[in-house]
Amino acid sequence: MRPVPAIAATATADPSAPVDRASAARFVDREVVPRVAEYERAGRVPEDLLASVSAAGLWAPFLPVEAGGQGIDLLTLGAVHEEVGRGCSSLRSLLTVHTMVAWAVQRWGDTGQRTRWLTGLASGSVLGAFCLTEPEVGSDATQISTSARRRGSDWVLTGIKRWITNGQRADLFLVLARTERGVAAFLVPRDAPGVEVVPIDGMLGTRSSMLAEVRLRDAVAGPDALLGPDGFAAGMVMTGVLDLGRYSVAAGSVGIVQACVDACAEYTTSRRVGGGPLRDLQLIRARLTDMVTDLYAARALCDRAGRLKDAGAADSLMATFIAKYFASQAAARHASAAVQIHGAAGCAEDAPVARFYRDAKVMEIIEGSTEIQQITIADEVFRRVVR
Repeated sequence: MRPVPAIAATATADPSAPVDRASAARFVDREVVPRVAEYERAGRVPEDLLASVSAAGLWAPFLPVEAGGQGIDLLTLGAVHEEVGRGCSSLRSLLTVHTMVAWAVQRWGDTGQRTRWLTGLASGSVLGAFCLTEPEVGSDATQISTSARRRGSDWVLTGIKRWITNGQRADLFLVLARTERGVAAFLVPRDAPGVEVVPIDGMLGTRSSMLAEVRLRDAVAGPDALLGPDGFAAGMVMTGVLDLGRYSVAAGSVGIVQACVDACAEYTTSRRVGGGPLRDLQLIRARLTDMVTDLYAARALCDRAGRLKDAGAADSLMATFIAKYFASQAAARHASAAVQIHGAAGCAEDAPVARFYRDAKVMEIIEGSTEIQQITIADEVFRRVVR
């Protein structure tokens, strides 16, 4: 297991610096874009960049000011995650799962859990990971086999979680496990006895998202590990944590489309064919037009989902499904087109559009596959029409 160095104590968020789309864009252009190819090859986001994320206040800016956040709304959070996704889907994936953990602690944690964890989650001195997926049942929360039982005052967890984003680096795992009363959520520190982390490398996309298999071998989580009521987690995941993760992936997919537009506009301006720039060809212009149109449409769908969440509207759940369905497919479609436009240059290992292509495929799978979105959206149509 790789050692986990602590993030530099000096890398704390500046409360006077607002976190918004503009600040996130500047951070991405300055800190991420110049070196993303380097750390994607290494398969790991470097510690100094994680510290820079902390200094920029990007880990959990939606948390209230008293917890170390900035209290930004979810519409703004989506814009921030879009900008990070424009630069690097792996880094955005780390923000996604960290957001899920921090939001769950803020939403369902008791006073002791909030006091213990929120300030660290806000600053980035504690990084979170979400542990739902298992080898045999995937992400079906109703079928998980990881168990949690009482032993004295402690909770003891046994099971295996796989494909855990940021599992290699996280300090705190939000683990879904089955108790006698149903599925419950538990906060399990990385250094708890019985926790083993096994890195997963060589993935198609999001190569530096530090995936891992988390093995819980009678892991002792302590008496304060249970988050929310026992047996409450299945509904919590469907209506809360996973919804927020899905929203982040949708926004990150919009970022991929924006990156494709930028890369193709630049390349077709400089690349010359038949004595003129490639951009003068009508087929190139048609492809760019489709990219830009889907970019604006996907961003509008994400914005609608964010506004509905901020308003506390029940429709926000379905709005997020729709946004994720459209944006992830748009990312995959236009990343493929971007590689085609770049030709052989787009197939090189370190070509940005090759990375967009690999990452976009992942967006169609994580936080609910395209097929799951189709089933869910159609079910909602029938629910409203057939009474």
